[in-house]
Amino acid sequence: MSDAHGDAVHELYHTGLRNQHAVENQAIELLERQVGRVDDFPEMKARIQRHIEESRTHATRLDRVMERHGISASGFKDTVMSFMGNMAAIAHTPAPDEVVKNTLANYAFEHYEMAAYKSLIALAERIGDREGVRDLTESLREEEAMAPWIDKHISETTLKFATMKAA
Repeated sequence: MSDAHGDAVHELYHTGLRNQHAVENQAIELLERQVGRVDDFPEMKARIQRHIEESRTHATRLDRVMERHGISASGFKDTVMSFMGNMAAIAHTPAPDEVVKNTLANYAFEHYEMAAYKSLIALAERIGDREGVRDLTESLREEEAMAPWIDKHISETTLKFATMKAA
């Protein structure tokens, strides 16, 4: 691999790390807004609370990886993504089917995060960042646990919400 190619891979990796850090901040903002609005869904509330903590841990892991590479998170990206997370959460608030919309959006968001982590892991492997592979894989596994949990509960959540609205 030529130096120019190696530099391009490192640059893409560093950009991806910063982007994923911002995405984790967005996830935290989205989930924190949602958790207070799902009191009628206690299992979902507990899982969201757990995933908020996982997302904070993901951001911390990303901080560690970036620190080892001598880079820092992009404050601008973090701010913009947090703002977008807040706006997305607010957009669903007045919806008559808010819980259902949030469930579907969360399912899609988890798959985006899984894809992003897989991409970062490939780059980490390419440049030989073994510790990065370990940290990123750990976060990927937690995202991979959340997505099927949401999937398993889509029908149940939708039907419970419909029953509550009909009552």
